[in-house]
Amino acid sequence: MAETLSGMELRSTITSDAWLELALIRQEVASPEAGEVLVRIAAPINPADILVMFGPADPASFEFLERDGVPLVRARVPAEKLAGVAARLDQPLLVGNEGAGIVVQAGAGAEHLLGRSVALRDRMFAEYRTAKLTDCIVLPTGMSPHEGASASINPMTVLSMVDTMKREGHSALVHTAAASSLGQMLNRLCLTDGIPLVNIVRSDEQVALLRQAGAIHVVNSAWNDFPARLLDAIEQTDATLAFDAIGGGTMASDILHAMEIAQSRKSAQFSRYGSPVHKQVYVYGLLDPGDRVLRTNIGTAWSVGGWLMSWHLAKIGANATDALRARMLNELTTIFRTDYAAEIALADMLNPHEIARYGKPATGSKFLVVRGKHC
Repeated sequence: MAETLSGMELRSTITSDAWLELALIRQEVASPEAGEVLVRIAAPINPADILVMFGPADPASFEFLERDGVPLVRARVPAEKLAGVAARLDQPLLVGNEGAGIVVQAGAGAEHLLGRSVALRDRMFAEYRTAKLTDCIVLPTGMSPHEGASASINPMTVLSMVDTMKREGHSALVHTAAASSLGQMLNRLCLTDGIPLVNIVRSDEQVALLRQAGAIHVVNSAWNDFPARLLDAIEQTDATLAFDAIGGGTMASDILHAMEIAQSRKSAQFSRYGSPVHKQVYVYGLLDPGDRVLRTNIGTAWSVGGWLMSWHLAKIGANATDALRARMLNELTTIFRTDYAAEIALADMLNPHEIARYGKPATGSKFLVVRGKHC
C-alpha cells in the first residue's frame, strides 16, 4: 500500500468584503488511482501567476500574519476593482500555471512512470500534485524537473508564434518586452530557423543582453529616435506581424505606423487608404494595464487582437500540436531552455523578503519554486 503523504499548497482568495488572502495550506495527499500518478513538484513563477496570486491588490499594502499557525498574507482590494474579479470572489484558487516533477507514486497502469520526470499544467504551487496520465508530458529520460519545469508555456508559446506567422502568410516578426525569458527564447528560435525578428526592449542593458545572444535587430523604446530606429528595423525585415506583451499605451500603434510606412514606401502607386498589405498586432500580455491607444496614422489594412497559445493549439488540432511539442522536447535544454535566478522553497513563498524578490518583474529574475531548497 502506498505511503500516505501530506503536502502544502498555495491558495489565493479574494473575498467579497474586498480582501486578498494568500495562504499555505497543508493537507493530506490522496494516493493516485488507476491511470494516475503522484508528482513531487517544481514550478516556475510566471507573470501570469503573479496576476492570479495578487489580483488587483497592491503588494506595497501586504500584511504578513498567521491564522491558526498558518502563514497568511492579506491586502485590501480597491472596491472599484472587485467587479473585474467577481467570478473568483470567495473561491480559493490554486496557483501555478506549469511545473514538472518526479513521479513518486503511480496507480494501476501508470507504474512505468515511477521515477520519471513529467511536466504538468495548472495548480503547480504545491509540494505534490496528482495527475492523470493523459495530462502528463513525459520528459526525456534523464531530464530533471529543474530542466523541464518551464516546458509547458514559454516554449509552446514561441513555437505557436512562429507557427501563427507561417500559417497567416507573414515572413518576419516584431516582439515587445523582448528581453524576457520568453523573448530570449523566441530570439534563439528565430536565429535557428532563419526568421527575421525585431526585438523591442526598454533599456540599453536589455539591448546588450540580446545582442550578446546574437540578436540582429534590437531597438530600445526609451531612445529619442525610437520611431526612426523601429521603422528602419521593420523595413529591413519586412515584418508585418507583431506579438505585443505590453498591452496598454501606444506601442501597438507605433508598430503599426512603422509597418504602414515601410509597406507604403514599397508601393509604386499612392492610395489615400494606405498600403493594402495587411498588418497584424497580436496582444498576448498586459505589462501596461492602461488604455490601449491607436492613432489614425496606421492606414486601413490592419488588425489588433488578443492571442493566446492555448487558443492557437486548439485551432490547429492535436496532430500539429504534437509536432510542436515533439520539437520542444527535443530542444528543451538548448533553444527552449529556461534560466533561473534562484530557487525558492514553497514554504517561503509568503515570506516578505521572497515576495519582494519574485513579485517585482525584472529581466533575468525568473524563480523556481521547489518543495525544499535542496530537493
